[in-house]
Amino acid sequence: MRSYCRIRSYWPGAGAVGLCSPAAMGHGWAAPGLPRLLLLLLCCGRPLLVPSEGTTGQGTTSQVTVNQETTSQATTSSETTIRHSTTHPSTTSSPKKTQSPNLVSDEDEARKFVEEYDRRSQVVWNEYAEANWNYSTDISTDNSKLLMEKNLQMANHTVKYGTWARKFDVTNFQNATMKRMIKKIQDLERAALPTKELEEYNQILLDMETVYSVASVCHENGTCLRLEPDLTNLMATSRNYQDLAWAWKSWRDKVGRSILPYFPKYVELTNKAARLNGYQDGGDSWRSMYEMPFLEEELEQLFQELQPLYLNLHAYVRRALHRHYGPDVINLEGPIPAHLLGNMWAQSWSNIYDLVAPFPSAPKMDATEAMIKQGWTPLRMFKEADNFFTSLGLLPMPPEFWNKSMLEKPTDGREVVCHASAWDFFNGKDFRIKQCTSVNMEDLVVAHHEMGHIQYFMQYKDLPVTFREGANPGFHEAIGDVLALSVSTPTHLHKINLLSSGDGGYEEDINFLMKMALEKIAFIPFSFLVDQWRWRVFDGSVTRENYNQEWWSLRLKYQGVCPPLARSQDDFDPGAKFHIPASVPYVRYFVSFVIQFQFHQALCQAAGHQGPLHKCDIYQSKEAGKLLADAMKLGFSQPWPEAMRLITGQSNMSAAAMMTYFKPLLDWLVTENGRHGEKLGWPQYNWTPNSARLEGPFVGSGRVNFLGLNLEEQQARVGQWVLLFLGVALLVATLGLTQRLFSIRHHSLRRPHRGPQFGSEVELRHS
Repeated sequence: MRSYCRIRSYWPGAGAVGLCSPAAMGHGWAAPGLPRLLLLLLCCGRPLLVPSEGTTGQGTTSQVTVNQETTSQATTSSETTIRHSTTHPSTTSSPKKTQSPNLVSDEDEARKFVEEYDRRSQVVWNEYAEANWNYSTDISTDNSKLLMEKNLQMANHTVKYGTWARKFDVTNFQNATMKRMIKKIQDLERAALPTKELEEYNQILLDMETVYSVASVCHENGTCLRLEPDLTNLMATSRNYQDLAWAWKSWRDKVGRSILPYFPKYVELTNKAARLNGYQDGGDSWRSMYEMPFLEEELEQLFQELQPLYLNLHAYVRRALHRHYGPDVINLEGPIPAHLLGNMWAQSWSNIYDLVAPFPSAPKMDATEAMIKQGWTPLRMFKEADNFFTSLGLLPMPPEFWNKSMLEKPTDGREVVCHASAWDFFNGKDFRIKQCTSVNMEDLVVAHHEMGHIQYFMQYKDLPVTFREGANPGFHEAIGDVLALSVSTPTHLHKINLLSSGDGGYEEDINFLMKMALEKIAFIPFSFLVDQWRWRVFDGSVTRENYNQEWWSLRLKYQGVCPPLARSQDDFDPGAKFHIPASVPYVRYFVSFVIQFQFHQALCQAAGHQGPLHKCDIYQSKEAGKLLADAMKLGFSQPWPEAMRLITGQSNMSAAAMMTYFKPLLDWLVTENGRHGEKLGWPQYNWTPNSARLEGPFVGSGRVNFLGLNLEEQQARVGQWVLLFLGVALLVATLGLTQRLFSIRHHSLRRPHRGPQFGSEVELRHS
């Protein structure tokens, strides 16, 4: 999965958002030595907080969030109490506190405040976005200094207006929009921490992200590999069990173990900030963004609805891996070793399609070859994406987009952040994409996805800045993804002359759905469990002593994967996933992957599509475009069920559309699995890969796995000689003992019997 990021600044109370794909943000795309701010620009999704020198009791904050990382926390009003995640009705509810006689309840004064806040915020946010952009497209010391200055300016702005907003008592306000805005501005998030603790918190986040971003792992010959692109490509393309195990373990040894010492204090300060803002703990604060009193129960229900599809995909893929790697390392009734699925975190399995293709001989549906033959360029790819949106009756890209975007990697020697991202500059006319585009099918889909974020920006550009974000943390990403669902279809690729035929037969359909399932369905349990683990860490039910054990318990329970090597509590495998050290909430990706299919189904109905859902292409449908536009125009101005209702006609999330989309594949999987007598699930849950499979060298590393120890080759050879010597010594001792016993027995039989004699037994015991 590629990144499709929208980068915007976020600071508590402002609610600005950034959007990034889960996979992309998991990659180590930051260059060595990049400062915290750059990491945020790349898609970290959480804030950089810079304390203001003159502040007392409050810290100043600045935050950059990325790709559907809608981090507008539930608001804190002038009243304070603990909000329980299972009972608070929405982020717009006011917690209770003793009323202060100094609180302002005049709506006219509140209106003047929000007008000033909005006017000033547009200036501050625009200046910061420009500094962000300049640094990301030209990494230099000067641009870094300017970015730090603008970050401090924005941080001071956040605390100033957030503190001011807390002087209003909005309980009896008649204007619901103004009430929602002020409640959002009131929440200072981590800026609520005392200055010293805020500084400590910032440093912890900086240290954790720096560890992750600059990490590399090295072979004994001195060759070092970064996560992006080296280790990512190795995990995607290698089919050598030992090479994959080396990469998997080395990354976790380097990153996870280094992040572990910081994590408990991070948890402590996250919880303290949440409580100061009126939440029970950090997890409660994160969940409040969805304005759903029973979020956890509803997410669990969605997961259970998708279980039949995942279990059948898991069993089928396990059989294919068993066929390739053999029974020593794949148990047909056990979990799958996590390093064999084509991805460092086993979150997407699309890279092993070559091993699992249902019909390998069927015609391929990748348009890359045609794009290259036809002379496509990055600019043409984005023009084609623009044409897709205007065909729906949506807004064309403005002149600033074409003049200022960075659509391919510069050739003038500048260091840039290539991570694909979409940007809003908060002036209503300047929107840009930054992407080092390659001419291939994957980047064509990414271009449409990124432009989907730009379209969202343009649709809500006239709202107050507080509301310029997705309806909930999953909406922005889902809007981008729903467009990609149409663009990926053979039908659409045929329309734009990239495939000779848009209507393949049954085998092509199943192959296409398998590709989609390896990306979409395989991701469901991973996107569900990451925050299940973190919420338990925040509420204290998972402690430092069992961080890693509980992580793998959840990986086993929901994903059916196991580590390829023994793990201990000295390991910290969650920290090897970007979103953990970067403090990026993750369940939003689970939400987006579900609701994008709801959107797709509704848009296809509006477009008058007839036939299977997976064949639908909404290209040129003005009706579908209007549904999208009406929902996008709302931004965050109303609770997300209203936006959902505008698109789908219903206000709840449902997995039914996703199941409908993949039903042909599910039917095929059920038949195929039945033919092989597959057992769904992993009844032999405590199975682990045969350790003997790793009794050999880690290729290129100069090290070997000897009796479970990763040793130098010379150390292993010494160990082998020691074992050989001990074995020979044991053999000689055994032969000697046997001879002695035989001699004793023979001697006793020849002596005359003179009553009970136990000398031989005593002698035997002594010998």
